[in-house]
Amino acid sequence: MSFRVAVLPGDGIGPEVVAQGVEVLRQVAAMAEVGVELQWGVAGGRAIDEAGNPLPDPTLQLCRESDAILFGSVGGPKWDNLAPEIRPERGLLRLRQELGLFANIRPAKVFAALVDASPLKRELVEGLDIVTVRELTGDIYYGEPRGVTSIEGGERSVNTMVYTTAEIDRIVRLAFEIAQQRAHRVTSVDKANVLETSRLWRKVVEQVAQDFPHIAYEHMYVDNAAMQLVRAPKQFDVIVTGNLFGDILSDEAAMVTGSIGLAASASLGHRTALYEPVHGSAPDIAGQGVANPLATILSVAMLCKYTLKLDALAGRIEAAVEQVLAQGYRTRDIQSSGTTLVGTAEMGALVLQALG
Repeated sequence: MSFRVAVLPGDGIGPEVVAQGVEVLRQVAAMAEVGVELQWGVAGGRAIDEAGNPLPDPTLQLCRESDAILFGSVGGPKWDNLAPEIRPERGLLRLRQELGLFANIRPAKVFAALVDASPLKRELVEGLDIVTVRELTGDIYYGEPRGVTSIEGGERSVNTMVYTTAEIDRIVRLAFEIAQQRAHRVTSVDKANVLETSRLWRKVVEQVAQDFPHIAYEHMYVDNAAMQLVRAPKQFDVIVTGNLFGDILSDEAAMVTGSIGLAASASLGHRTALYEPVHGSAPDIAGQGVANPLATILSVAMLCKYTLKLDALAGRIEAAVEQVLAQGYRTRDIQSSGTTLVGTAEMGALVLQALG
């Protein structure tokens, strides 16, 4: 087997953490005797500087021709005053839309060595393992009409929340399929007491659930879900929800685990998939060699699982991360008393060593 992976390091700490992810990917590919061809492209702020576009056509074409994309991060204060349509983040939104990356999968797992890093009590989070399945190409982020118009006395802004049956069906069906490999429980999150889009969402969930009679499911309003994530997070297994609600809840779930520096993600489409850490570009620490690469490395584990179909190696990467943390090694963002402080490259090297 041979796979083509586009590497888009992006901005800020993106190049630093992606470099460590690439080394892990190379090692596991060699271990599995799988061919992985890596090709680099530019996106985000760097692409604006070089090409005047956050997603240049050659980068988009590279991604279209690849089986997977390893993405760093985009954005920073340098580009904050640009027009909205050419900001670095628009490149990522366009990439999702152009490639049909409709499903964002965000694990929120508490590693045993970091259980006390959670802001919640140990008994609430010990053993926590949640997956949020977020619809990624619909909802209020892409709905039309949108924009700002002048009115008497000021301005009027509009964003449109919109979903179709087909869009809801495919993401909900994926969530139920993931639940089959886990604890057979799905929580669908909506706001059906207020929103017509959520009432359609709930209707489609009921229809899809009929095809999965062995999966237990429930509906939950988004405000209640936000409260339950901090009150009793272990009640959840697979959460499925729309783009806006998923954006918020998946970040909340990540912080429940203790650090967004370990938050990995996969965005799946019909052919190509994108893998990225969710911590952002962190321009304040860029170039200092202190960024946590574990979210990117765990994103590589997801690449192994969903694109390379090497579940065992994905598990080995996760076990290597767990081992390094258990040995007391920490980057600055997760350091605590009695642990050993290491930098970005050293943490990556420790994971490679643990992989063997």
